[in-house]
Amino acid sequence: MTDHFAGDPRTNRERMLAGDLYIADDPESGRLAQRAVRLADAYHRAAVEDEAAARPLLEELIGDLGQDAFVKPPLFVDYGEHISIGARTFVNYNLTALDVAPITIGEDCLLGPNVQLLTPTHPIDPRPRRDKLEAARPITIGDNVWLGGGVIVCPGVTIGDNSVVGAGSVVTRDIPANVVAVGNPARVLREIGEQDAVRAR
Repeated sequence: MTDHFAGDPRTNRERMLAGDLYIADDPESGRLAQRAVRLADAYHRAAVEDEAAARPLLEELIGDLGQDAFVKPPLFVDYGEHISIGARTFVNYNLTALDVAPITIGEDCLLGPNVQLLTPTHPIDPRPRRDKLEAARPITIGDNVWLGGGVIVCPGVTIGDNSVVGAGSVVTRDIPANVVAVGNPARVLREIGEQDAVRAR
């Protein structure tokens, strides 16, 4: 196998945290990933009995959990510590947030069930992919964003404030603020405007 890191004294974890190519065999990363599995499972089991009592487990799992943010279990993460969830954000069942790189979710967001936030990438070239190289790019979701059920957000994507992404969409590139986007790949359908105002009947 090719020595892809000749002359690079960093550990694979250090390469991962820098956003560079790495191989996922670092013992410290393995320990932290196992910790995340245990905490996510414990949070799920505790929430079955008492959601309020389960909150400290979620706070221990998620790197930065805003006031009154709520995540319905189960959830699935790589590490948890690279995730930030803003105040008053609501996350429905079965969030998968692969936080090899940072995942930032703003305030007052709504994430439907089965949303996937996927930071890892792999080489298109089959040779380094066979050698198990991978990397990751951060995901940023602005304030007051609504991701419908089953939305997939790909590595490196930013979604602007107030935007809505329709259920089942696959977001492969940045979405600006104040728009509705749908599809695979997701495309901007229109701006959010006066037609979307809620009026008393």
